[in-house]
Amino acid sequence: MAKQLNIGLIGYSFMGKAHSNAFRKVSMFFPDTGVEPVMKVICGRNREAVSRAAAQFGWEEYATNWRRVVAREDIDVVDICSPGNMHKPMAIEALKAGKHVICEKPLANNLTEAKEILKVANRSDQKTMVAFNYRRVPAVALARQLIQEGRIGQIYHWRAVYLQDWIIDPDFPLVWRLEKRLAGSGPLGDLGAHIVDLALHLVGDIDTIVGADTTFIKKRPRVESIDASLGAKGGGGKRIGRVTVEDATLFLARFKNGALGSFEATRFAAGRRNHNRFEINGSKGSIAFNLEKMNELQYYSREDEEHVQGFREIIVNEGSHPYMSAWWPPGHLVGWEHTFVHEVKDFFEAVVSNQKASPDFKEGTKVQAVLEAVGQSAKSKRWVKVPRA
Repeated sequence: MAKQLNIGLIGYSFMGKAHSNAFRKVSMFFPDTGVEPVMKVICGRNREAVSRAAAQFGWEEYATNWRRVVAREDIDVVDICSPGNMHKPMAIEALKAGKHVICEKPLANNLTEAKEILKVANRSDQKTMVAFNYRRVPAVALARQLIQEGRIGQIYHWRAVYLQDWIIDPDFPLVWRLEKRLAGSGPLGDLGAHIVDLALHLVGDIDTIVGADTTFIKKRPRVESIDASLGAKGGGGKRIGRVTVEDATLFLARFKNGALGSFEATRFAAGRRNHNRFEINGSKGSIAFNLEKMNELQYYSREDEEHVQGFREIIVNEGSHPYMSAWWPPGHLVGWEHTFVHEVKDFFEAVVSNQKASPDFKEGTKVQAVLEAVGQSAKSKRWVKVPRA
C-alpha cells in the first residue's frame, strides 16, 4: 500500500506551476514509487493570485502565511519555490518542524546561508533535495551512465553554456531576479548553478576557478505589474531603479581529477531562449547535449572502426533509457516538464527507502561554494580555490 504524503508548496508562479504539474502526474506514470502525494496546500503572498493557482493546479487549499504552512502537523513535505532570499528561513523552519524539504535552486543566495541550512539538515533525519531538474533529463542521465561505464575514458574537457535573452531589452523592468537582495546574483545563480551542478554530477569536484562578470544595463524601470504565470515578465513604470546583479558571467575551472572546464551564463544572448549545452571530451570519446534538443544525445567513440567514426545521434526514448519505460512507445518524445516528474519520483523513492535523495542539501552547498568562488574571482581578477562546502 502506498504511503500518503501531504505536500505543502510555497510559491505559485513559474516554478510553482512546474512543481504542481509534477505532483499531479507522478503517480500516473510512476505508480511504484510507494508514495501517493496529496496536494494539500499551496502558499503565496497574494491571496487572489494564489487562490486562482490553487484552483487551476489542483490544490485542496491555499494559504498566505508560509510559517503556518510549515508548522502544520498534516504536512509531510515542504516544497520551496520562492525567491532565493526566502530559501534559508523557509528551509530551516521546515526541517525543524520535521518536514522533508525540496528547495528550488540555488539552495541559498550565498555560501554562508547555504551552510546554515546544511547545518540544520545534518541534524535532521528528513530527506532534502535541491531541484536541479536537468539531472533528470533522460539524455543527461544516459550521459552519466555512459561516463560511469567508461565509454569516454578519462575526462579531459568540460565546456558548458547556459544562454538566454529575456532581459536584453533595456526597457525590461527591474524584476526580482535583477536585485541582489532578493536573487543573490544574476545568471550566475539562476543559470550558472545548473551547469555547475551538471559539471559536479558528470565530471567531479572543482578545485579552482577564475571568472569575470559584467552588468550591461545598470538601470531599469521599476516594476508596476508582474505576469505571475511566468514570474519573469512584467510591465515597467516611470520610476527607475538600479540593477544590482551581473548580466553575464564566464569562468574557467580546474577539476580535482585534472580536467579543465569552461562555463558561460548570460541573459544577453540574442535569439537564445533557453540554450543549455555542454560537451565532455575524454580519452576514448566525447558526449554533447543541448537542452533545446533534449531527447538527443551526441556520442563519439574513438574505439569505433576508423571508417565509421563520427558523432552519432542517440534519440533517447527507448524503454531501456533512463526514466523512459514509464512514458510512451519509442519515437514519442518527452518534454521539459517531465524532468520535474522524474525529480519528484526520485525524491519519493528516497523517502520510502530511507535512502539519500540526490542532489541533497550537501550537494547544493557544494554548488554554492563554486558560485561563491566565481564571485570572489570576478572581483579580485585572480584564480580562487573553491571553499569547502
